[in-house]
Amino acid sequence: MTGTPITGTSGRSDYDLDRRLARTLCAAGPFTPARSAHADRAEAFPQQSCDVLDGLGLSAGYVPVPYGGTWSDHERLLRQVRAVAAKDMTVAVAHVKTFLGAAPVWISGDGTQAGRLADAVRAGRPVSWALSEPDHGADLLAGEVTARPVPRGYRLDGVKWLINNATRSTHVCVLARTGPASGSRAHSLFLVDKSALAEESYAYLPKFRTVGIRGADISGIAFHDAVLPVDALVGREGTGVETVLRALQLTRTVATGLSLGAAEHALRLAVRFAGERIIQSRPLIERPNVRRTLTRCLAVLLASEAACTLAARGAHVLTGEMSVISATVKASVPTWTDWVIKELAELLGARSFLDSTYADGMFQKLQRDHQIVGIFDGSTVVNRAALIGQFPRLARGYTEGREDTAALVLAASAGGGLPPLDTSRLVLSAPHGCSAVQALPRVVAEEAAGVPAVARLGRCADELHLRLADVAPGPFPPMAAFELAEAYEALFAAAACLHLWRAARHGDSGWWLALTLAELLPRLTRSGSTTDVGTPPGSGAEAEQAAMDWLIGTVAADAPLSLRHLLLTDDEGGRP
Repeated sequence: MTGTPITGTSGRSDYDLDRRLARTLCAAGPFTPARSAHADRAEAFPQQSCDVLDGLGLSAGYVPVPYGGTWSDHERLLRQVRAVAAKDMTVAVAHVKTFLGAAPVWISGDGTQAGRLADAVRAGRPVSWALSEPDHGADLLAGEVTARPVPRGYRLDGVKWLINNATRSTHVCVLARTGPASGSRAHSLFLVDKSALAEESYAYLPKFRTVGIRGADISGIAFHDAVLPVDALVGREGTGVETVLRALQLTRTVATGLSLGAAEHALRLAVRFAGERIIQSRPLIERPNVRRTLTRCLAVLLASEAACTLAARGAHVLTGEMSVISATVKASVPTWTDWVIKELAELLGARSFLDSTYADGMFQKLQRDHQIVGIFDGSTVVNRAALIGQFPRLARGYTEGREDTAALVLAASAGGGLPPLDTSRLVLSAPHGCSAVQALPRVVAEEAAGVPAVARLGRCADELHLRLADVAPGPFPPMAAFELAEAYEALFAAAACLHLWRAARHGDSGWWLALTLAELLPRLTRSGSTTDVGTPPGSGAEAEQAAMDWLIGTVAADAPLSLRHLLLTDDEGGRP
């Protein structure tokens, strides 16, 4: 399907799936806190929960429409992953891995190969992605697993390690060395159908015990003289690393849904606890310091969602910029979610780490579970290094004011329609930079008079790009470059908030923009910035009160703690 647009929509059925998923996650069943806690203690794979998701049609959401699936909207897939993670991170990690493993085939596989895999995925058969190895971790170019030519195929040898669903999957997408030279062209991807292998040609590594996601199948697989047919090769020989890097632009974006779900779950638990907990005859939630903690955490969640929404929609319309955008959100959103969880853990006190005293121990479970998100699909350091490599283009694009204005408007129109996602337009580096950030000088000029924090944002953006231009390219960036990458992540999120606010501006929802910019601006100046942003900006008492009112009301109604829910009116017959 190389270069084939992921097109077609299933219309109302997509909204139906969202509603059915929401009802299932809220109903009595395998997703109840008590059952999740029991499975976690037993370190049991959540098979029943995965079966329920398959029955709802979520597996079909990992398959492009041309192959009989329902994946046509990357933002919707992000939301669905978030919804599951907001109930049980272990289930979300176990189930969404199939999309990660299948994505390289949707990008570079041929039609026959993709069609066979689509049939398996729609039938609920798990797919895993075997990249890392015991001695090399994230260093894919150092991989030692080999696929050597033999008559009518390849012979696969070596060990893949710490692979999600390595044991339970029916298909494994394996990166293996096919060339003698070092470098990116020495590796290829293979779609391995285990049922076609000789039984003695592969063996499983035992399940690894982990601190979080205890029930997930984190194991490994060893191949020994495993003969693969010629048509197991995904794309052309020697293009494996390129395909992986292109696929990561989609999978990293989806993976941020895990963090959004964890942050939402943590905030919901904390709001309920603060409302119920009575100290000196007053609910904890009435205390100013508690309210400040909750509104700050809400600000980080909303800012994270804005960045992820722009990224997921950008996959369709800013496709050539996804090497920057995906690395930015994958580095920032899990990191910020860890901060949210830590802040809320202090609010809950002892109940944040007790196994069953409060809410069946769900807080300590999500705290443990979320630790993995910042590691897989490229750790925070790996993603920041990828971003640093593009500093020259980002600085040049900002100076020249390069932006795809029409595409940016579409990306920021949360809830609006999207054109097909054309995976052939995914490239390894963004030739013109990042439109969302590079549009800031224009947007700041248009909005600064009405929103004072926007003027401060513009000054920070100007200085940051001058500093990006001073970073000399090289294989070993200095620590200061990683700090600049962290600041760029905050700038991208602030830009996303501003673009989404402009696209959906209506009613009294401006409080959330004040709230998010007040939280993001200090993160922009932590990297040694000399920009005078004036008095450290607060969101203001009025905005914080509006935030608390919305937060308490939304939790009480058991409605989504999401920016989308806040911004969109019910203009399509009750769509989610």
